[in-house]
Amino acid sequence: MNTLGVYLGLAVVLFGLGLFGLLQRRSLIGMLISIELMLNAAGINFMAFNRFTAPDPAVGQILVLFIMGIAAAETAIALSIILALFRRIHSINIEKANTLKG
Repeated sequence: MNTLGVYLGLAVVLFGLGLFGLLQRRSLIGMLISIELMLNAAGINFMAFNRFTAPDPAVGQILVLFIMGIAAAETAIALSIILALFRRIHSINIEKANTLKG
């Protein structure tokens, strides 16, 4: 039950859900949550390979900490962009944001 395949399968499911949500959502908040799911799937992969194959257990943990830092920075920047967009067009629908070209 506790094998590398189980963890990789979980990561594939999470990444697939994130990719599906990213392609199907029209709301920027939903797209942001989907990207977070994809980053969490990458973190699960790093930790799974760390546990089952790496001789030094700190390597995977450090990589996951970097992923968490990138996710936090991405969330802060994306939320500030979403807030600025909402102030300008009074919606967070991605199709209405398309009118801001030029």
